[in-house]
Amino acid sequence: MLKEDGTILLGKAGDKEVVLYPSMLNRHGLIAGATGTGKTVTLKVIAESLSELGVPTVIADVKQDLSGMIVEGDMDGISGRLESMGINDYSTRKYPVHFFDVYGKTGHPLRARMQDMGPLLLSQIMDLSDAQAGVLNIIFKAAEDMELDIIDLKDLQAMTQYVGEHASDMSLKYGNVAKQSVGAIQRKLLELENEGADSFFGMPSIAVEDWMETEGKLGIMNIIECQELFQHPHLYAIFLYWMLKQLQKNLPEEGDMEKPKIVFFFDEAHLLFDEAPKKLLEAIEQTVKLIRSKGVGIFFCTQTPADIPGDVLAQLGNRIQHSLRAYTPAEIKAAKMAAESFRQNPELDVVNEISNMKTGTALVSVLDADGAPTIVEKTKILPPRSSMEKAADERIESCIENDSIYGKYEKVIDPESAYEAMDDLHEQEEKEKQEAAEEKARAKEEAAREKAEARAKAKEEEYKKNWDKRLKRKAANKIENEVMNAGIRSARKFLKNLLK
Repeated sequence: MLKEDGTILLGKAGDKEVVLYPSMLNRHGLIAGATGTGKTVTLKVIAESLSELGVPTVIADVKQDLSGMIVEGDMDGISGRLESMGINDYSTRKYPVHFFDVYGKTGHPLRARMQDMGPLLLSQIMDLSDAQAGVLNIIFKAAEDMELDIIDLKDLQAMTQYVGEHASDMSLKYGNVAKQSVGAIQRKLLELENEGADSFFGMPSIAVEDWMETEGKLGIMNIIECQELFQHPHLYAIFLYWMLKQLQKNLPEEGDMEKPKIVFFFDEAHLLFDEAPKKLLEAIEQTVKLIRSKGVGIFFCTQTPADIPGDVLAQLGNRIQHSLRAYTPAEIKAAKMAAESFRQNPELDVVNEISNMKTGTALVSVLDADGAPTIVEKTKILPPRSSMEKAADERIESCIENDSIYGKYEKVIDPESAYEAMDDLHEQEEKEKQEAAEEKARAKEEAAREKAEARAKAKEEEYKKNWDKRLKRKAANKIENEVMNAGIRSARKFLKNLLK
């Protein structure tokens, strides 16, 4: 609930108001607790207040229980709680929502172009080795040089196959293209396809400005239906990380602000880290550290702080811890660690409270106006102003069809890109091979003809040479015969004269 001084009333610790300072919300936060202890209520209270501040939010809805934001709450159901907290100036209301769904079933489709993600981010997502990442970079560079777009999954699969088929030529131009690396990339792409990534990669891709809208001075709540996406943890992690990277890439540096530009709520946040490859995990941690300077706040919602890596947890200045189950030694240890993470309150036995609190009550330590953590307070959380019930399907459909971005993402755009160009490329290559074969045949035929002509000429010259020799021999024989005949005639004449 938004107070007159611009702070967010989260709840009460006895008679003491526990508030969040909007200027500290880009320092990120944690909403933790066992299932059924009130995390969703806390999330709704903060998101509603941010909307009233004019701050848009992006909320991953894993359990489909946030659609009630578009329905006014029921005062009869919360009047007793408000009375117990001594709150009189309270009213219910509904909030403007954009519904999104990666699969396009219960919201506007969410898509991203492969080439917008680029080889570096995709390498982190697919957990590629340095050598494989180098080949992926070559694949993207080759596509760029060939003026081919890589928009969806089948484009990258087709381009990867093409580079593998032309590995020798590609290696000469770009560097070593090992077929083993190409094969590894193809397997990783198949894994993504099996997780349904072909629904996520494509056009039109989401425009960041559509997350940043306001309606009647209220910040839009961008609720992302993740119930189906949640069944594919790796894709869920990819999707959440990509959203953060989009904002980090497109928003300018802001530094300290009176209120954040946008706030993310990541439900079941452990999936963002449990399923993330090491390189992706490191990239997520770095992004969380840097994105606050863009005016972006992040709240991670999970069961226990132990689900969040230490380097990320250290960045979460606003902490709201609902009850934890503590029956097994591991659970007891996790509860104790969670209790010790707060700035201690000498009047509160945090270790005991953390496993015995009622639903709707939480241990809260937030950043004050100067950025220092407050002492932990056992806080009764306010009820949301919107409905806690799931909205009717027809009401959700009406909300989708009547919001400001309806029609922008509904129709898939599949322009000619790498996949479609492959048929033409293969046809051109076959044509070039055929022309090369024909040219080779013509060259061979020409060579044979020239060789035959050379042989005929040589034979003719040899015949002529031999003919000249025969003529000379014939002439010599004629002279020789004439000389002999002349001699014979002279001899006969001599004998004839002698006998006389």
